[in-house]
Amino acid sequence: MKKESGEIQRKSPTRLPKIVSADEIFDRMQQVLDRVSTRAYEIFESRGGGMGWDLADWFNAESELLHPVHLQVVQTEGGLQVQAEVPGFTAEEIEVAVEPRRLTITGKRESKSEEKKGETVYTDRCSNRFLRVVDLPAEVDAKKVKATLKNGILELEMPKAAPAEKIRIGAKAS
Repeated sequence: MKKESGEIQRKSPTRLPKIVSADEIFDRMQQVLDRVSTRAYEIFESRGGGMGWDLADWFNAESELLHPVHLQVVQTEGGLQVQAEVPGFTAEEIEVAVEPRRLTITGKRESKSEEKKGETVYTDRCSNRFLRVVDLPAEVDAKKVKATLKNGILELEMPKAAPAEKIRIGAKAS
């Protein structure tokens, strides 16, 4: 670069990319594979362990870990507020399942276009899926959860569950 006075200004040195050994790359790949494998097994167990869905469990685990839905969970006095980024999905393409301490958000979108030019037909198909499972920091009342989708943001209002009543149980002498 030249200054106005005609002097040459030196550029700051550029940072070179970090050289990583092949062992480090393979170790990182093994860590990712282990995480996906562990999560796939958790999904397998959560649906009862029936055979025949092994590959679907694996793909769901990959989707969840490698392409996660970005979300924010905020705990308030009255419950939890969750915002999840789901751009491009409609309300009909999203499914929300709530358990007292777990939230599962899934989405599946498929599109197909067909164009005919003379004797040739061009067909394009696209499928997009996601799965996000989150353990919640507090127990919520699943029956009172409200969900809205606006501008690619899924908002959930999740009221806290009423605390369980204590029950005294008297022991009998035998």
